[in-house]
Amino acid sequence: MTRPNRLRLILRDLGTTAAFASMAVSGQVPVWALGLVLVAVLVSLMGWRPFARAPRLTAMLLVPLAGALYLAVAAGQMDLVVAACSFAGLVASQRLLSETNPATDGQVLLAGLLMIAGGAALSGELLFAVCLLAFAVLASLSLGLAVVEAAVPPGEPVPVRHVLRPLFMGVLIAMAGAVAFFVLFPRLNWNMGVRRATPGLGPATSGFADTVRLGGSGTLKSNPRVVLRAKLTPDPGSQRLDAYWLGRTYDTFDGQEWSTIGAPNKRRRTRVTLRPGAEKQVYQRIELLPAYGSRTLIALETPAKLGNALMHTATGDRRMQLQELGGDELRFVEEGLGYSYEVYSVPPGTVTDPGKLDQKEMDQLLALPATIDPRIEALAHEVVGNETDPLVAAQKLSSWLQREYTYTLELGGDVADPLMEFLFVRKAGHCEHFATALTLMLRTQGFEARLATGFFGGERVGDEYLVRAGDAHAWTHVLVPGRGFVTVDATPAAYRANQSLELLESLVSLYEAIEGMWRTSVVDYSFRDQMNFLRDMSRPPRNEPGKERTQLPPLRAWLTAALAGAVVYGTWRYLSRRKARAPVLEATRFVDSVERQLAAAGVRAVDGETLEDVSARLTREAHPLAPAVSPLTRRYLEARFGQRPLQPGEPARLLKELKHSVEAHKQQQQQQTPRARAS
Repeated sequence: MTRPNRLRLILRDLGTTAAFASMAVSGQVPVWALGLVLVAVLVSLMGWRPFARAPRLTAMLLVPLAGALYLAVAAGQMDLVVAACSFAGLVASQRLLSETNPATDGQVLLAGLLMIAGGAALSGELLFAVCLLAFAVLASLSLGLAVVEAAVPPGEPVPVRHVLRPLFMGVLIAMAGAVAFFVLFPRLNWNMGVRRATPGLGPATSGFADTVRLGGSGTLKSNPRVVLRAKLTPDPGSQRLDAYWLGRTYDTFDGQEWSTIGAPNKRRRTRVTLRPGAEKQVYQRIELLPAYGSRTLIALETPAKLGNALMHTATGDRRMQLQELGGDELRFVEEGLGYSYEVYSVPPGTVTDPGKLDQKEMDQLLALPATIDPRIEALAHEVVGNETDPLVAAQKLSSWLQREYTYTLELGGDVADPLMEFLFVRKAGHCEHFATALTLMLRTQGFEARLATGFFGGERVGDEYLVRAGDAHAWTHVLVPGRGFVTVDATPAAYRANQSLELLESLVSLYEAIEGMWRTSVVDYSFRDQMNFLRDMSRPPRNEPGKERTQLPPLRAWLTAALAGAVVYGTWRYLSRRKARAPVLEATRFVDSVERQLAAAGVRAVDGETLEDVSARLTREAHPLAPAVSPLTRRYLEARFGQRPLQPGEPARLLKELKHSVEAHKQQQQQQTPRARAS
C-alpha cells in the first residue's frame, strides 16, 4: 500500500471514530455496540481488512443485529434514535473492515454523516461540537486526497505535500462560511421530534431525595460541578458568599434516616408564597443547570415567594408549574434539562412566622427515635446546663461540637447507629452528622428543631454567583419563639463549602463556561436570537440625558461594516493575485497543447479518456512516448490540483521536449516503414 493511500485511510478511519464518538458522548449508546465499533476501528487503523474476502457474508451479519435492535425498540428497552445510531455504527464498522475502494470509502463517509446527525439528536452539546469539528476536518482531508489519488495514473506518486496545504485552506474557508451561514441563515429547529439527553459531563447528583440517610460516603464535597447560577439584587458585591441555599427540611428521624411527615400539596401553581415578605428582600434570578439532577427548587434562606419558572427542554423553554411538598420543599412538576425561576427571600435575622405548622408538625419537632441512647440526653444536658433560651442552647451545642469533634469524609459505610458512632466512637463525621447531632441533642432538652439541606457558599463569576455540587450542605433550624426558625450550623466553618481541588475546580469551571457558551450561542440559538443580533447591531444608541437623539447606527455597526469590507477586499486581493497567476487556465492550455502534439504523433484519446488515462495506457503498452508523457502528466496534476503553478517559460520548455520526443518517434516510425523499390 502506497503512503498517500495509507494516510487517506487513516484520516477516513479517524473521521469515522469522531463521528461515532459524537453519539457515544451522550452516554446512551449500548456498551456492546461501543465495544464492537472500537475493535473495528483499531483493526482498521492497523491496516487489516478481515472482511475483504467475504463482503456479502459479513454484510449478512448485520441483518440479525438489526433484528435484535428492532426487538429491543419494540420491547421498550431501547430508544428508536439510540437503536438507529447503534446500527449506523455497526454498518460503518463492517465497511471499515472490508476491501477499500471508492464505493466503500463513500459508504464509510456517508455512515459518518448519519452518525453525526445521530449525535446531534442524542446530545448536541460541547463534546459533540468537538467531535463534529474533528469529523469535518478529517473527512474533508480524506475526501480531498481520494479525489487527487483517483486522478493520478497508476504507479505515479500523489503530490501529498502540495495537496494538503490547499486542502487545509479549503477546510478553514468552508468552516468560516459555515459560521457565517449559521449566523445569517434563518434558523430551523430540526430537533423537534427526538429526545436529547443530559449534556456534557452528566448529572452531578445533588443529593436531594425524600429521605436523608445518615452515614453516606460524603463524596459530594469533592465534586466541583456547577449546579446553580444566580443573580442577586441587591448585589452583595463579595467574591464568596457566606450564605445558605435552602432546598428542603426534615422533621422525622428514625435512627437511620431523616424524612418529613408533611403530605404533598396536590395544588400546582405558577407562584407560591411560603411566608410574608419583609421590607428589604433579596431578589434572585436562579438557573438550575443540567448537572443539578433534581427538580427541587433552591433559594437563599429564608425564601418567601417563588415563581415565574421556566423549564428548559430540547425543543425550547416552557413555563412550568410548581408543586408544594412537605418540609417547605417546592418541586417542578415535570423533568427538564434545566430550570430558571425567580425568588424573593427575607434577609437573615428577619422575624419569620412558621405559618402553616399544625400541632402534629409542632410535636414532630420534638420527636426522638424510639431507640435513642439515653447518653445523648445526658451529654446534651452536660453542655447546655439549665439554659432555657433555645438559640443560646443551640449556639452552646454548636460551639461544643465544633471544638470536640473532627470533620471527615472518610467513613466506614452503614453502621447500626450512626449517631452513636459519631458521638461516642469515631467522633468524626461530615455535615449530616454534625447537623443531626445538634438537632437531636436540642430535642432531648425540649427545644424544637429540624434538619435543613441545600448548599452553602457561592463563588462570584462576572455578575453572578456559582454554586457547585460540592457545596451541598446540611444544618439545623431551631425554632425560637417570636422569631421563627433560626439557622444554627454545627459543622466547622472551614468545611461548610466544597472541598474539591482548586486546579480541578478551575478546569471544570473553564469547561462549563465553554459549554454554556456553546449551549446559548449554538444549541439554543434561535431565529429570534438572530433577529435580536441584527437589530442590536443596527439600532441607534439610547438617548442619554442631556444629549440630542441620533438616528445614526451605533459605533459597533460601523466597525462591523468596516471589518466586513476589509474581509471582502482582502479576499478579492487574494483571488486577484491567484487569478493573475491563472494556474488552472494555464494548466488547461498546457494539457491541450500536449494532446495536440500526441495527436500529431498518432496517439489520440478515446471518448472520456483524460491525459492521466492516456499516460497510463502508454505506460501499459510500453509505448516509446510513455517516458516523455508521464512527467508532463504529473506536472499538469501538480499545477491543476496541487496549487503548484507552472513557472514562466516552463510550459514552453516542457512542450519543446515533448516535440523533440514526438519528432524522434516519427523518424523512428519512418525508418521502420518499408519503402517501395523503383523498377
